[in-house]
Amino acid sequence: MKTMLSAALGATLATTALVAPTAAHAGSADGKWQVKVLGTAVLPNGKIDEIKSINTATTLGSTLAAVTNPDVKANDNVVPTLAVEYFFTPNVSVETICCFTGHHVEGDKGLAGAGRIVDHVLILPATVTAKAHLPLGAIKPYVGAGPALFFVFGEKPGDTAKALGIDKVRMSNSFGVALQGGVDIALGDKGFGLSLDAKKYFIKPTAKFYDNGTLALETKHKLDPWVLSAGVSYRF
Repeated sequence: MKTMLSAALGATLATTALVAPTAAHAGSADGKWQVKVLGTAVLPNGKIDEIKSINTATTLGSTLAAVTNPDVKANDNVVPTLAVEYFFTPNVSVETICCFTGHHVEGDKGLAGAGRIVDHVLILPATVTAKAHLPLGAIKPYVGAGPALFFVFGEKPGDTAKALGIDKVRMSNSFGVALQGGVDIALGDKGFGLSLDAKKYFIKPTAKFYDNGTLALETKHKLDPWVLSAGVSYRF
């Protein structure tokens, strides 16, 4: 996981290095590069898609086995986001984003009121989308799609899981896809603008819960977040 995270951060630094030499050029509404600084709401689902294994010899396993329709939900979060975009033509581009988002997971449905199952998990949603833009003067709507790889780290069992004997939780890095739609609004001809963006991810990580080294529970989750962003842009 550390190797994969290092690769992702290295790719981000490499992109920044490519952008930096051209940053001295004057901005232009028709420039090849565009950088966006955004505020982003991350709205995950997090519900259980499949219980892959359950060990009823553990306290957590035996407790869940007695629960009807156990489920969980992940909390929403708002984070800063940096987006870097390159235009191959005036109407075709590719974009990547960089952000970190932290979440916790609580009981839902049959586990409603159970408290936190996972107290902390940090996600780096490495995403690359190909985008098609509709030129309507200063207002340019777009749609896009592309692959996404969620790097997950820093997982900690919540108080509820700890009370049931869980001392370690691990969530998998996961590959999925993202669909995208939004609009860029140019503010004059100097490259500055506003941006509104929406992404829907389809991604299913796996969570493993351990009781003193014994796998107590393995679940697959429908993470599938909506990621809604708004902010400012500069094209050059």
